[in-house]
Amino acid sequence: MRYDLVIFDNDGVLVDSEPISNRLLADYLTELGFPTTIEDSYRDYMGAAAHTVHDVIAERHGGARLHDSFDEDFHARVFAAFREQLTPVPGAADLLKRVSESGVRYCVASSAHHSWIRTALETCGLSSFFAEEQLFSAQDVGRGKPAPDLFLHAALTMGVRPERCVVLEDSPLGVAAARAAGMDVFGYTALTPRERLAGATGLYADSAEVAELIGLR
Repeated sequence: MRYDLVIFDNDGVLVDSEPISNRLLADYLTELGFPTTIEDSYRDYMGAAAHTVHDVIAERHGGARLHDSFDEDFHARVFAAFREQLTPVPGAADLLKRVSESGVRYCVASSAHHSWIRTALETCGLSSFFAEEQLFSAQDVGRGKPAPDLFLHAALTMGVRPERCVVLEDSPLGVAAARAAGMDVFGYTALTPRERLAGATGLYADSAEVAELIGLR
């Protein structure tokens, strides 16, 4: 099936940021007295909006609150690491070029803040593929993934009906959000076990597989 809008998740789909950000998040939470492994971070926070970290800590630690500058401080740590370590997901640039040249509309819809999205894309040399109006963040809506709000907002803004959209995701939360939005979704299995993405329309292990999956010839 050929779609009218391709919606890319950013972290883990276009930029290889998940190992960096989840390691730093686990280390920072542990440093603050909330012991967390990188496996915990992948399970609990991968693909989720920033507020999820606060919500989970409060729920599991008797209403404990992270300090007011937690998000800002965490982002500073992540951005510093990005500048030294972040690389594109293998094949991401070729895929974006293929989609762009096909004439199919496309955008990013990410749980991360706008500053995070821009920093990651610029660091990886992918920012030239996107105008500002093609970047959508959970900041733009009231609820992040697994709620469908972000994907529906992106589709509405881009002028495409949900059933004509396809989402590329790497997290169970993202797959659930796309399904709730009435969109097809293909799950990237580089970091997430296939069984955790079982709700997806299909799965892929290599970005080179995507063009055929979404109907590009």
